[in-house]
This record gives sequence, C-alpha cells and structure tokens, in this order.
Amino acid sequence: MHEPQHTPTSPASPDSPGSPTSLASFEDLVAEGAAVPTEGWDFSWFEGRATEARPSWGYATSLAERLSRSTAALDIQTGGGEVLDFALRRAAPKVPPLTVATEGWPPNVTKATALLRPRGVAVVASPQDAPLPFADGAFDLVGSRHPVSPHWAEIARVLQPGGTYFAQHVGPRSVFELVEYFLGPLHEEQSDARHPDRERAAAEAAGLDIVDLRAERLRVEFHDIAAVVHFLRKVVWMVPGFTVEAYEPRLRALHESIRSDGPFVAHSTRHLFEARKPDA
Repeated sequence: MHEPQHTPTSPASPDSPGSPTSLASFEDLVAEGAAVPTEGWDFSWFEGRATEARPSWGYATSLAERLSRSTAALDIQTGGGEVLDFALRRAAPKVPPLTVATEGWPPNVTKATALLRPRGVAVVASPQDAPLPFADGAFDLVGSRHPVSPHWAEIARVLQPGGTYFAQHVGPRSVFELVEYFLGPLHEEQSDARHPDRERAAAEAAGLDIVDLRAERLRVEFHDIAAVVHFLRKVVWMVPGFTVEAYEPRLRALHESIRSDGPFVAHSTRHLFEARKPDA
C-alpha cells in the first residue's frame, strides 16, 4: 500500500519517443490540463507526467500509527479526505471512537464527506481562517497535511492536555522555481513565510512544546505543459489568479523548453511537525 502523494513518483517520461504527449500540440496539452477536475487532493492524474520525491518520514503511515492510539482525533483542512482515509484504513481496526475533519472549500467538503462518512467520520464545513468549531480540549490528536496557515492558538485550544499535533507542512520557497518563472523574483518576506523556525516560534507562543521538527527539500519534475497547467489550477495559491489566457506566452515558452531540454525541475519543501500540549 502506498501513501497518497502530492505528485506521484514515476521514472517514465511522457516525452519519450512514441509516447502520446510527445506528439501532442501545445494547444491540445493546455486544453487537457485545463479540463482535469481539481477537487480533492488525489494527484494520481500526474502519473507519468510529473514526479515528486517523497519525504522520508511517510506522513500518512505515521499518522495511522497515532490514530491507532487515539480516542478523539481531528484532521484540519482535510481536502478531499484522501490522506485521512488512507491513514484510517491503515490503522484499522484500531481507529479512534471519534474522528472529525474540517474543510473550507465546498467541492472538497462534498468529496470528503462521500469518502469519509462510510468510515464514521464527520466532515465539518469550516473556513480555513475561522476558529475551530469545537470545545476546548475536545481531541487528543490533531493532524493536518499541508494546512494553508496553521491556526496555532486554536490548535492548542482544542487539544486535550497531553494531546499531540502531528502534521506535514509545506515549507518556504516550495516549487518556487515554477512560481518565479511566472511571477518573477519574489520578496524575501513572501518566500520565507512558511519557514519552520517561524512556525516553531508561533507554536511555542501558543503554549505547545515541540517534540519533533524535520525539514526536507525534494526534487519535482514536470514532463509536459499539461501537468504545469493542472498543477497551477489545483494549487491555486502558487500563482494567484492563474489562467491559461493570462500566461499563454510564458506557458508556450515553457512548453518549447520542455520539448527541447527535458523536464522542468523544481524543488518542494516539507517539514514534519509534532507538538504536544503540556499536561495540566
């Protein structure tokens, strides 16, 4: 069983001789990337078209181990519920008697509800920047994979004394080679906003003790322009307001570069966060 990933790792390049995408036109590839549904966090469409190395810690598998010891768990910003679903299947039959997830984007709320309801998980529609709609000390485990911005005071509030926050965060300058290709050089304040040292300080200011904090930089490859288009439509905060029409000249130039020079290479950054709320 494999963990759900941001983009699947595959050694095959679609631009190898005879592959369908090696013969497709720019217009056809862009149209394909623009047509793929963006709901949820299932990135299986990228198989053979984009690759990302995996963090060494195996977040979803490690989350499963913690779920098997939990009595009340919360998954924040669950997306389409794919990661939590994987972890619960891996933990079965030792799953928490109570598991709840939050999600703010309506299409993902619908998708996560359909996926997680059969596992007894309630999905609560809650904006990512809103206070968590739960009582103080309601959970002994709070998890999240790639939260947009951790709400540390709320995480600390809903944790029981002795409870754990366990999450994989997107780090600073993640895939910024691609972002800056379209937007140009970004200010240092923007590029370092997700730095783990800043998040450590914010978590400690909220009263949490840091148990583990590890960071890795991982190679990402985009093998065709359809993968670039779909990625930027799906991960909307990378290039805010991205549309094919607005960036057509840059997309066409990148398409030609991939055809002549091979995959566009970028690097994602991830950090594993484990924090504990002190005992009362």
